[in-house]
Amino acid sequence: MSHNSPSRKSSKLPVYRIPFDGPAASLPTKEAVGSKAYNLMVMAQHGLPVPPGFVLGTQVCRNYLGHGLHALDGLDVVLAAELDRIGSLMGRHFGDAKRPLLVSVRSGAAVSMPGMMETVLNVGLSQDAVQGLIRLTGNPRLALDCRRRLLQQFAEVVHGSALEPFEALVAERLRRDQLIHPHQLDTDALREIAVATLAHYEVATGKPFREDPMGQLTATIKAVLQSWSSERAQSYRKLNGIDDTAGTAVTIQAMVFGNAGPASGSGVGFTRNPSDGANALYVDYLPNAQGEDVVAGRRNALGAADLARRVPHAYSDLLSRREVLERAFGDMQDFEFTVEDGRLFMLQCRTGKRTPLAALRIAHDLVAEGLIDPQTALAHLDHVDIDAIETTQLTPDSSQHPLAHGVPASTGVVVGAIVLDPARAAEIKSHGMPVILVREHAETADIAVVALSGGLITRFGARTSHAAVVARQLGKVCLVGCETLTIDPSQRSCRFGETVINEGDIISVDGGLGTVYAGAISVEHRKPRELLGELRRWRKLKPASENTT
Repeated sequence: MSHNSPSRKSSKLPVYRIPFDGPAASLPTKEAVGSKAYNLMVMAQHGLPVPPGFVLGTQVCRNYLGHGLHALDGLDVVLAAELDRIGSLMGRHFGDAKRPLLVSVRSGAAVSMPGMMETVLNVGLSQDAVQGLIRLTGNPRLALDCRRRLLQQFAEVVHGSALEPFEALVAERLRRDQLIHPHQLDTDALREIAVATLAHYEVATGKPFREDPMGQLTATIKAVLQSWSSERAQSYRKLNGIDDTAGTAVTIQAMVFGNAGPASGSGVGFTRNPSDGANALYVDYLPNAQGEDVVAGRRNALGAADLARRVPHAYSDLLSRREVLERAFGDMQDFEFTVEDGRLFMLQCRTGKRTPLAALRIAHDLVAEGLIDPQTALAHLDHVDIDAIETTQLTPDSSQHPLAHGVPASTGVVVGAIVLDPARAAEIKSHGMPVILVREHAETADIAVVALSGGLITRFGARTSHAAVVARQLGKVCLVGCETLTIDPSQRSCRFGETVINEGDIISVDGGLGTVYAGAISVEHRKPRELLGELRRWRKLKPASENTT
């Protein structure tokens, strides 16, 4: 296949390559390849380090949902050719037991839908390939960790198995070894977990695990295509007015490993603060972890300072890429990255979801920096309710003290009744009271109740998890990593430290300061007058096209 052609002569499947090495003017559209793949192609053209891969276009999904398996005729030919090409670039080969190439399989619609569809990592890691990866890398811990991750994700995504029993296997071993995080487990522990995970996989799915790498890949591709029709994806599209018939592309890329050791890790960042718009790198990072650990919201992440301390060269590299990203796309970007043995790889970027206040400040600053003109800035603000933009904060008196602190993920304040599960949210809100959802960790499946709520508090999670991103986009106050929070579902209550709060009780949350108070605290409202004044000035300017006539 020519790199500039969307299809192979031997197949009608629309297939595109990453990096795309044709001229920028001939890039496929986002509608054809999805925003994820399109942005990867643009990043690669700007010299950013992107692993090689290929994309099954959105037309494949539309055909598959409409016509079933016949839509995938010729897929085996395409996969063999494209995997061979990637293998030549990487010096590893898919299905080779001695030098195995592993791939990620990720969804990607034309309009970004964070966390609403499926991803599977480490595809191709058969039992034989585990030994090959150990010999190739000299890192048995890496190979065993990837194996248990693949088994767990394959069961969840391909077979719809519950995630919790797999996570319980890891949690039990952590308790046994008196450890806190999975990356602290040693090789022996991971070997036992991998064996136990395989056994549970067979019980949960009723089938043996597919050790054939190509069988793993084709099954995963089908599951990703089907995830376009998942309940959470449909809810997100309904909330955001996204076309139900557009379909998702499937991006297949060579794996890079954030779980390769202490000089490795995965992270999610924004080129500017998506909560208040400040011009500063905003990063969540987990050492010795893969990307799903960050975006799933099940672990409390580290920040930019920890990234700089642990892998200083990769951090410096990331700082230098920040301006490249904004100049390439003309807006603040949300990006995902992996550090493998100190080397930075960019895995995704997209226009970052932000609060209305952040949207206004970012538009102002991009104009001041000469990255965009005022008319473009106004276009960025088209869907923002400018009149509603304000800064708010709680104003407790001297006798009122915070129950708890969390990590701010979306600014603003909310006073409302605690709810512990989605079923109660609508019932309590029907009485005229805003509700605040309290969870151990937020799931993207909670999107409907997050949309209904005024705020979200989680015990675990990162500011850049998919659930936090969605809450921020919806304008909901959000705190994550509230470590003193414990939840007792049986008693319909939770604790902030030693204080018990029952479901339906009123609390007040300040998303800017990250504080939680019992009861209703008074709220102060202010308008960002300087920023709004600049916006009024832009509206009086003539577009550049009118000045040239």
